[in-house]
Amino acid sequence: MMRSKQNIAEGSKAALTSKETEIKLTNVARESLEELLVDYRDYLRVRDHAVWDKDSKESNFVRQLGRRTPQTYELYREYMETRPPQVIANIAICLIHQTNYLLDQQIRTLEKEFLEHGGLRERMYEARQRHRRNPPRS
Repeated sequence: MMRSKQNIAEGSKAALTSKETEIKLTNVARESLEELLVDYRDYLRVRDHAVWDKDSKESNFVRQLGRRTPQTYELYREYMETRPPQVIANIAICLIHQTNYLLDQQIRTLEKEFLEHGGLRERMYEARQRHRRNPPRS
């Protein structure tokens, strides 16, 4: 999970110079969360615990928590510190799904921006071409 967070942070910093790198690192974060999701599901499966249905009252409760702002650990502390491991794993699965949903939206937006405006190299090339066509007059 920490690596996903780091990829997202690095991708955001990379946005200043490379939209491609930002998209790539955001996708890497998304893939890392998918791996974590598989791990949590495996944890529950090997222990014969159920994965909550996405429309269960428990999943809906976690989704509602995820909509509160600000998002802090304090929102989840009581549940994470007092519930059995299978509940905690299911909470984590819900949170991963929410995060993946948000990352998917971010990736679509980044890709759209890239298609519409290009990356830094393309913008620099266009600026050079404009300068060559219309050099400044002395």
